[in-house]
Amino acid sequence: MDIYKILTKLPHRYPFLLVDRVLAIDKGKTIKALKNITINEPFFQGHFPHRPVMPGVLMLEALAQAAALLAFDAMDSGATDDMVYYFAGMEGVRFKRPVEPGDQLILDVELLRMKAGIFKFKTCATVDGVLAVEAELTCAMRKIA
Repeated sequence: MDIYKILTKLPHRYPFLLVDRVLAIDKGKTIKALKNITINEPFFQGHFPHRPVMPGVLMLEALAQAAALLAFDAMDSGATDDMVYYFAGMEGVRFKRPVEPGDQLILDVELLRMKAGIFKFKTCATVDGVLAVEAELTCAMRKIA
């Protein structure tokens, strides 16, 4: 799935769209996506000017966006103006290595459960095959008035 297809599925836009490409998807089961990390990312101006490091919360956000793509694909849908996809919880979050400009963050997400608009995922992100972050994420899809 290229960036043009991703833009039809996710409501996020620059500077908050954190998935550049989907490498593989197994409908309703797993997704592998990537985020290219460049020095041009706006967060590097302040995190940290002397040693740029991608904020951990943004690594988790990238994983959540990949998870949203998996959930939308499983339901044959995409984001709509009356639907919001929220974080509902994070468990077992572990940061294992810093992510820096020039890295390619590979996002792996497995759907564990899906019921009544609540999704549970097992996620991890790697750089060059080395674990950068892992977490179980819970997300919820809700209609808004």
